[in-house]
Amino acid sequence: MHGSIYLVMKTEGELHDKLRRRVNPSIIFFIMCYGIATAATLIYFPHMVEIVRERWELFILAVINMLLIANIPREISKERDGWAFISSCGNIICLLALYGVGTYPEVIRASNAPETLSLTIYNSASTQKTLEILLLIAAIGVPLVIAYTIGIYKVFYGKVKLDPTSY
Repeated sequence: MHGSIYLVMKTEGELHDKLRRRVNPSIIFFIMCYGIATAATLIYFPHMVEIVRERWELFILAVINMLLIANIPREISKERDGWAFISSCGNIICLLALYGVGTYPEVIRASNAPETLSLTIYNSASTQKTLEILLLIAAIGVPLVIAYTIGIYKVFYGKVKLDPTSY
């Protein structure tokens, strides 16, 4: 879904029209997969819902996620592809946040004895010195990645133009 929205946003002409016809089926497929994954999570991984039951304000994440998903077909039907793409980006962020909230503090849950054998953020953390070095590397690397990303987005800004010199 996210990729098809991006392609519709970046193309024009006959290719744009062809891709636009394929966006709604991809949205429907995403919603079906999302519903199945949510049902499977509620049935097979009830521990992921416990933290939301304990802290009701985290339910806001799920509500925001559902509103963003509902906004995607609305924006596509109004041909506001950029807003549909932003809603899809927000959906991805909310899904990652919901996963993080649901698994916290576990990183990997043991199936045989989750209380004692699971890897948590506490028993799998590195030493203080390693974390300090990693913070330094991230402080240098993240701005470089952001600058590179901004540069790439400026180079590829706008719609793709198909002409005889295109490949």
